[in-house]
Amino acid sequence: MRPAQAVRTRSAARVLLGLCALVASVLLSSGCGLHPTGPTDGGRAPTGVAPGMTLYFVDGDGELTAQQRESGRLGSVSDAVSLLLTGPGPTSGLRTEIAPVPTTRVAVTTAPDVLTVVVPLSVDEVTPRGIDQIVCTALGAHVQQGGSTETKVQVRFTLGTAESEEHRTCPLIG
Repeated sequence: MRPAQAVRTRSAARVLLGLCALVASVLLSSGCGLHPTGPTDGGRAPTGVAPGMTLYFVDGDGELTAQQRESGRLGSVSDAVSLLLTGPGPTSGLRTEIAPVPTTRVAVTTAPDVLTVVVPLSVDEVTPRGIDQIVCTALGAHVQQGGSTETKVQVRFTLGTAESEEHRTCPLIG
């Protein structure tokens, strides 16, 4: 190889090496098409592990108030409403506007945007605030399990009435 040819070959190699470095630099700086953005919402908090269930009772002023029941687990909507039917306990300072019942078994079905809660009560055994207790307890358990706060609750009583057809929301959740 002649000296002039060697110089041209080295020059071409440098140009090629520089071009490769430039292409690599451009590719590395472009990443995978991701571009920096500002802060984003992390979404809803994780659910699933809880020290117990949140039940809603009535305080001395007649307002709904949450009571945490230690159970060591989150529980289902059915579990929470069944526990609600057992009452607030004598030392809580709270009361219920749901009549005592010998059976606390509750059935729950879930459809898009509606939880249907079948309770062992007639509508005459529950005040409007008592219905709110059921709705808020059911919706609270649903939300703790990752459900939407936009979900409505339908409380079905033992005797069919207009109240059994209503889709309700909790005045405290949402």
